[in-house]
Amino acid sequence: MRHTIRTFLTLGALAVASALAVPGQASAADGVDAIKQRGTLIVGVKADYKPFGFRDPSGTIIGLEPDLAADLAKRLGVKLELVPVVSANRIEFLQQGKVDLLIATLSDKPERRRVVQAIDPQYYSDFVNVLLPKTSGITDWAQLKGKPLCATSGAWYNKDVARTYGAEIVAFDGSEKPLFALKQGNCLGYVYDQSMLQGKLLDDDWKAGYALPLKGILDAPWMMAVAQGNTTLQAMVEAATKDWMKTGFIVAGEKKWGIEPTAYSTAMHEKYKNAAN
Repeated sequence: MRHTIRTFLTLGALAVASALAVPGQASAADGVDAIKQRGTLIVGVKADYKPFGFRDPSGTIIGLEPDLAADLAKRLGVKLELVPVVSANRIEFLQQGKVDLLIATLSDKPERRRVVQAIDPQYYSDFVNVLLPKTSGITDWAQLKGKPLCATSGAWYNKDVARTYGAEIVAFDGSEKPLFALKQGNCLGYVYDQSMLQGKLLDDDWKAGYALPLKGILDAPWMMAVAQGNTTLQAMVEAATKDWMKTGFIVAGEKKWGIEPTAYSTAMHEKYKNAAN
């Protein structure tokens, strides 16, 4: 009887421990071997962030980051499944095991490194800039004082821009709403990631009347991420990242998608291509 009670309590404790486990905490089986056994690499990417991740007319997600994901799947010898994510749910999707990896314009911040496993070195770095009408007359950040700027809710740099330059931030969810508000004249410009704004200027309806006359500020590296504890996938992606930098794969991807290669991508290519093998 005592043995039965002890067994019951032990099983109960295990059940409670399982229920309290950190969501997305990887086990030894959640790494590269599991992906190969499944036959598919599942990657969270943006689907509304041209040219890093966006949908073509057929609905297929394409862009610079899907290209990186495709290269990883090729290296693993598996198929690729792209899962669209947004800023509000991407880390949750990783923690819940809905994706194996995030390549989704994720700025590298200490609070994020505490809940996911960052991939080092960072694969990209971007500036903050403001999309402005060509008729705005704005040529310096100081001229934004007291001016309304459309922004995306939750962007880490909103407070910095308001505090440093005196702009009045008018925040909206996502990126399409602030862009619509800009076109409606509800704000002077749209403050956001520079590379995304460069992507907008590839579209005829934006490049005709808008520009990026200011110098980018607040340079912020982007990181890829896997679930905490997923050391085999971490090691594989980190090795691939270094190879991308050595071969210039990311610089070539920027050119392919109409982005001027960033100082970061160019510098990392020079660093790794000249490194001893």
